Amino acid sequence: MIGSLRGVVIERNQDSTVLLEVGGVGYLIHVTPRTLGELEPTSQAFVYVHQHIREDAQTLYGFLDRDERRTFEILIATHGVGPNMAMSILATHTPRALIDIVATNDHGALTLVSGVGRKTAERLLIELKGRMNLPVMDTPQGEQAQGHRAVTDVREALTGLGYSNEEIRDVLRELSATDTAENLLRQALNALGVKRA
Repeated sequence: MIGSLRGVVIERNQDSTVLLEVGGVGYLIHVTPRTLGELEPTSQAFVYVHQHIREDAQTLYGFLDRDERRTFEILIATHGVGPNMAMSILATHTPRALIDIVATNDHGALTLVSGVGRKTAERLLIELKGRMNLPVMDTPQGEQAQGHRAVTDVREALTGLGYSNEEIRDVLRELSATDTAENLLRQALNALGVKRA
């Protein structure tokens, strides 16, 4: 099993895959959009890897840190969550944010993930509660909860202003969850204004 790879980024593609050359062999690796942005072509890169093996395919999923890979593995071990949905969840929420979402039963945050409706979100929260025993990473818990509250407030405000779930999901991916609700809302409205212009 491949657990990690270190090599040169040959190319990155719009379908969120990168071609990483290691010892003359090119590995095609699926990553989240956030990770894709960090992997510059011609640069040296190290990624933690989950090798997903099925009868008809072997697929590599790459992550910048162990916590993200561990979260991915917890997600795909959950009933009804395949690798594609797990990657969609991680594209929308960091592992830190996901811990907080599960801890606070935030259905709305999970429905921001493409393909996750309210019923699926409720089921996932119940199942993940028993699985998400990850330690709180880097950020102090109080600061983490405050950042999550700010994002929740902004999401509710944007919903009230008539923006779609898809628009809200896309703009929240681009914002830092460590800012205040007021600053996040201002940045979100600016970004949405540019997109609609």
